[in-house]
Amino acid sequence: MKAIQVHEFGDADVLRYGDVPDPTAGPGQVVIKVAAIGVNPVDTYIRAGVHLIRPALPFIPGSDAAGTVLAVGDGVSGFKTGDRVYAAGSLGDAWGDCYAEQLLRRAEQLCPLPDNVSFAQGAAMGIPYGTAYRALMQRGAAKAGETVLVHGASGAVGTAALQIAASKGIAVIGTAGSERGLDLIREHGAGHALDHTKAGYLDAVADLTGGKGPDIILEMLANVNLVKDMEIAAKYGRIVVIGNRGPVEINAREAMMKDLDIIGIALPNTSADDMAAIHAALGKGLADGSLNPVIGKELPLAQAIEAHHAVLRPGAYGKIVLIP
Repeated sequence: MKAIQVHEFGDADVLRYGDVPDPTAGPGQVVIKVAAIGVNPVDTYIRAGVHLIRPALPFIPGSDAAGTVLAVGDGVSGFKTGDRVYAAGSLGDAWGDCYAEQLLRRAEQLCPLPDNVSFAQGAAMGIPYGTAYRALMQRGAAKAGETVLVHGASGAVGTAALQIAASKGIAVIGTAGSERGLDLIREHGAGHALDHTKAGYLDAVADLTGGKGPDIILEMLANVNLVKDMEIAAKYGRIVVIGNRGPVEINAREAMMKDLDIIGIALPNTSADDMAAIHAALGKGLADGSLNPVIGKELPLAQAIEAHHAVLRPGAYGKIVLIP
């Protein structure tokens, strides 16, 4: 089969497209014929060797994919050949293996993909929707009637958070960096959309929340925004840090005076029980149409280098997907 491999850590040019052996399903395992692969920013950090996750070389990157069941191993009863599925979890100590025409997973790491959802949308579920649900509902403990501010809401995690919040009766303020992005976040659940390229854009948050501030902030770039987040958050607010690209200096007194919680999230830390709860909830949302992943760009698998550049560019718009 064709796949992308990394033989050395480095910039996007280290991604190599070529032939690798087909996987074989062992006991409790399933081989998937991959129809779409999700590209996430974390893929680029791991490829560059700057992430705490450092797979043994060579490795096939990527942890999100969707497709159809090609073969099942002994003891697998929940899936059969031809079933539509998406991947949620990696095999053993390996990282990903999704940038390929076929994928091996344990049966419990697969989730059914409803017929009303495309394979490209299925490839947007694992990290983006898993992260958004984990951040908002499990770590952030969001409740109906509260207000959440979602930074970078036009990206894959951001649009997922908007949709989840809207389905739970949570009011949303979203930010984006282009008119196209602002239109997108309004369409997917943001009651108010702010342009984060404009100076002082967060000054509007106080008026939008009746002077209280947001109960929850989902932070995609903490090194840029965390100080301001602490200033605008509501008393007893929760700031959930999803993304960060450098050090930041804060005044901890802000947190003391408001009883703020600053909460980190890394999806691989999620327990098996919590992960099962996440994907049970996401599956219901896909089936009833309240969750509708936004696909911004599709590229051939052989163009993974371009995908790794694109996923880090400003002006995020939905999910970038590779097609084998």
